[in-house]
Amino acid sequence: MRWVEEMNGRAGLMRRMLETIGAMDQMPEGMCVGQDIRVAVDRCICCEKAESCEQWLEEQSGKGIVRPPEMCPNAELFTKWLDNTPQEAES
Repeated sequence: MRWVEEMNGRAGLMRRMLETIGAMDQMPEGMCVGQDIRVAVDRCICCEKAESCEQWLEEQSGKGIVRPPEMCPNAELFTKWLDNTPQEAES
């Protein structure tokens, strides 16, 4: 059951990232969004920088909306969501 805990942990990090950067309300609507989200989740699950991500999120607490860190494998996608630019998922 460790993999379930790992997935839940990564889902929590991704949620916190989206909230911290203000992208939760900026996610575009449309047919490709589901695919974008699946790709983003896969990237997050496979990311080897979860501890750095957790630390970065803690450091941003109370700072307001910021851009995602370069270390994030989803930084480009999340930035496009923030800029409200349509994006096709890339694997």
